[in-house]
Amino acid sequence: MTELPFQVDLKDKVVVVTGGAGVLGAAMCRALAACGAKVVVLGRDLAKAEALAQEIEHAGGRAMGISANVLDRPSLETAADHIKATFGPCDILINGAGGNNPKGVTGQRYFDPLTAGPENTSFLELDIAGFQAVFDLNFMGSLLPSQVFGKHMVSRQGCSIINIASMASYRPLTQVAAYSSAKAAIANFTQWLATHFARHGIRVNAVAPGFFITEQNRKMMVNEDGSYTERAQRVIAQTPMARFGTADELLGALLWLACSKASSFVTGSIIPVDGGYSSYSGV
Repeated sequence: MTELPFQVDLKDKVVVVTGGAGVLGAAMCRALAACGAKVVVLGRDLAKAEALAQEIEHAGGRAMGISANVLDRPSLETAADHIKATFGPCDILINGAGGNNPKGVTGQRYFDPLTAGPENTSFLELDIAGFQAVFDLNFMGSLLPSQVFGKHMVSRQGCSIINIASMASYRPLTQVAAYSSAKAAIANFTQWLATHFARHGIRVNAVAPGFFITEQNRKMMVNEDGSYTERAQRVIAQTPMARFGTADELLGALLWLACSKASSFVTGSIIPVDGGYSSYSGV
């Protein structure tokens, strides 16, 4: 079982983690299971979800992998019913599914009509279908699970939703227009939903990771020889701690928000875990 920054009591809590088989999601799943939760690793790739669930079970935890598409309500409802019948109703939902797509990214940081083209896309040529796909995955992919699993939480004590925001929730990041727009929407949605559910037993908060190397952003951040790309170097220059984060460094904030005893009066908060990135003005 994973090494924890501290222990909280999540015994028998049913925790659903969308995108749970990813680099950051897997670290969260392991930590939640180590605190006694019954963890559901939910994702489109059933084999990956089941492999992580088996790893957690072999380490002494309780987990199951289940396939569902966070953009498809019927598949989410089927998953929710199966989880309720097997583990019980969802107590904590972590909306970890998200990511980017090259079709939602511009090739240019700054608009330059002289260099714009198929290999150096400006905003004016941005693929709208690609933009929509990225926005939907990151925003609607949190909204729909919140609706489906929220039905299992209403008027039950100790329930919460934890969204995954981003540094893009605070300031837009160059080139990734769709991702930045969606993550800004996540921050606003977190506060809106926290208010909406505040009198019915559901706390809603978000963790806003700084920059971490994952499989989805590796090509943008790391060259084939292992050195940092120019974009990665700009990130480090804007991060006072002068490094990328590691997945286990998200766990303290996550466990604090997941534990209703530790954060019982916390709702509508977006917690940055960013090495100081969001606090640095650049000068």
